[in-house]
Amino acid sequence: MTEIKRKSIVPVYGAAAAWVLYCTIFPLYKTWHFIALACTGVIVYTVLSKLFPGKTELVELTEKPERTGDEKIDGLLAEGEAAVAEMNRLREAIPAGPVRQKTDEIISVTDKIFKKLLIEPKVYTQVKRFADFFLPTTIKLLNTYDRFGQSGVDGDNISGTMERIDTALDKTLESYRKFFDSLFRDQALDIETDISVLETMLKKEGLSNSEFGIRNSE
Repeated sequence: MTEIKRKSIVPVYGAAAAWVLYCTIFPLYKTWHFIALACTGVIVYTVLSKLFPGKTELVELTEKPERTGDEKIDGLLAEGEAAVAEMNRLREAIPAGPVRQKTDEIISVTDKIFKKLLIEPKVYTQVKRFADFFLPTTIKLLNTYDRFGQSGVDGDNISGTMERIDTALDKTLESYRKFFDSLFRDQALDIETDISVLETMLKKEGLSNSEFGIRNSE
């Protein structure tokens, strides 16, 4: 948030009105007449500026989205931002309840997936597949739910479809979570390898728990 001071328009209108009034009352055929006219305008403007100083507003600055500098990855990040924005738009039209809650969670996981791409570009292929298949279907489901909900008609086809979408969002959310977890597979394997190497080194140096008289509790 930043403060922006907006000047009042009253002093400008006041000075203009003073000039018009001056011209209707006093003559304007000598140099000093025009000087007096200008001075009148300046005086009125100055006085009104003090009486109407304007107001200070808090304005939220829109931050530029972070980018990697790689055109291919940045293009995918932009797709993700557009998808999140569209899901947020649809979410606003959904009444409070389970579907809205699921939509919130789907949006949250989607945002995390693309943040993972930002800091770890090597997951591009997986995230690209996610963006091409998962996101369009999810947005289509939410669009349909929104349209049917706005129809104002309660029928078997409408209510039945909305119920099926509600159920489908459970599976969608579960799939999103599993996909996000899969992006950490390589890191998890690396850590497992590091732990195995560390344990081997400890045993080799005689620094296992048993060497210190420590027994693992069972």
